[in-house]
Amino acid sequence: MRCLRAYHRLMREESDQEPEPVVAARFMEAVGYAVQLHARQARKGTSIPYVTHLFSVCSLVLEDGGDEDQAIAALLHDGPEDQGGQPVLDEIRARFGDAVATIVDGLTDTMLDPKPPWRPRKEAYLELLDAEPVAVLRVSLADKLHNLRSMAIDHAARGEDLWSRFNAGRVDQAWYFGRLLAVFERRLPDSRNLTEFRGLVGQVFRLGRQRLMHLNSGTDCAEVAGIVLPSRATRERNL
Repeated sequence: MRCLRAYHRLMREESDQEPEPVVAARFMEAVGYAVQLHARQARKGTSIPYVTHLFSVCSLVLEDGGDEDQAIAALLHDGPEDQGGQPVLDEIRARFGDAVATIVDGLTDTMLDPKPPWRPRKEAYLELLDAEPVAVLRVSLADKLHNLRSMAIDHAARGEDLWSRFNAGRVDQAWYFGRLLAVFERRLPDSRNLTEFRGLVGQVFRLGRQRLMHLNSGTDCAEVAGIVLPSRATRERNL
């Protein structure tokens, strides 16, 4: 009997030391809403359900120390851009609060359909991203890291044919991810996800350590890689 009481006391003490759960009913509601929004969407150029990306981004955010608001924003970050624009953002705000909606808004580079040309849209996003709060940056890094993971896997399987899947080819993608890396290096230097992101930028775009270091000084990723950027007219013909 004495041993049994000691066991129960020990179990209570261990239970008292357990952290509060980061996610609860509100998070589960967000999971269901994300599935509802993206149920018929696949990853670009594949038959992979789009929700796999959302769940992966959410996981990366939580592993990087994100809170419930950031985890929910990760699940819903592509809703307004891909599934209905401003009305979807308004519903996110009504259902999950201002903090989540503000993060999602900060991650959305357009709600127009059709979307504006790729390069000017990304230039505007990068300019805004650099001034966003850490909550937005953490989800953005997780989003871009999972995108880059998928690129690395598919590039290994398909080679340079991979770039035909996207609205921008390797040159412009190198520019974009290089600029993202510079922002994340400056604003999120302690992120758990930064080391992997940096490595994948080098791997996918074939940049060595010295070339990656130049990115932090503001050098264009394509320039560092020895790539000649096409003219704006050429880029817009390829959109």
